[in-house]
Amino acid sequence: MDRNFLMSSIVGGSSSSSSRRQPFQNPFGRRPWMEQSGAAAPAGGGTGLKGIVAGGITGGIEICITFPTEYVKTQLQLDEKGATKQYNGIADCVKKTVKTNGFFGLYRGLSVLLYGSIPKSAVRFGAFETFKGQLMEPNGTLSTSGKLLAGLGAGVAEAILAVTPMETVKVKFINDQRSGNPKYKGFFHGVGMIVKQEGFSGVYKGLTATIMKQGSNQAIRFYVMETLKEVYKGGDQSKPVPKMVVGAFGAVAGAASVFGNTPIDVVKTRMQGLEAAKYKNTVDCAVQIWKNEGPMAFYKGTVPRLSRVCLDVAITFMIYDSFMDLFNKFWR
Repeated sequence: MDRNFLMSSIVGGSSSSSSRRQPFQNPFGRRPWMEQSGAAAPAGGGTGLKGIVAGGITGGIEICITFPTEYVKTQLQLDEKGATKQYNGIADCVKKTVKTNGFFGLYRGLSVLLYGSIPKSAVRFGAFETFKGQLMEPNGTLSTSGKLLAGLGAGVAEAILAVTPMETVKVKFINDQRSGNPKYKGFFHGVGMIVKQEGFSGVYKGLTATIMKQGSNQAIRFYVMETLKEVYKGGDQSKPVPKMVVGAFGAVAGAASVFGNTPIDVVKTRMQGLEAAKYKNTVDCAVQIWKNEGPMAFYKGTVPRLSRVCLDVAITFMIYDSFMDLFNKFWR
């Protein structure tokens, strides 16, 4: 047999076999939407070190801007009816906090979110990209179920690997400030005390509720965002989406996620508070809230959470896309 013919067959294959054999496609390799600039990529798009750095910077900026609303939301959700009730609304909570602890009292627990922003972003966005790559249609879009499943998978992954320990410590820090004699002196001191007193599982309180919250949260958010982008593009996947439009879509997606899963968020917050021991489990917590405080208690903190999340998601989408645009110009 001719040597050249043999080599060409091994390297390139015969024309007949090439027509029958589909080329191998690495699901983690080249993706058309990743080559589109800025907002043309999905929220949280980007893999590898660029995605982690861009997501971390974005998360840090967003948290510093919106954390006071998260603080107020958590305080109102922890505030129960009866003699222990401390606040009469958002303004009263802000006023009393500033009066007692100064303006920076509204930033109690901020360090926890800052420390957790990079791994949370990496897990969320990396998981979403992985699931999206597996579920994407040949035309580069996701079906309805694909959007929901990719978002759900991203939410569950971040709940287990990053959000639960971060949120548990944050809630305990805020809850600690409500006591007459706060015992946590800082992030590492507080984490050390929690682990010493409750074991490593102490930072995993409310895991079930957090998985439910983050899973439903990201499923709703990514579904709405991907759908709005598809509508805007009108079938042209290469059409860029302006940053302001991305921000508007993000606000809508954030609002949808708030109304969709605030009841789960309230239960999660109670399960992660310092008084979580009085609840047998997540279901018992929900039952006690319904029985003792009524159904409207499941929507405590909705207004401050709505303002925070809408601003949060809008800022995150816009800043992240901007950093990815910048990185793509000089970081190859």
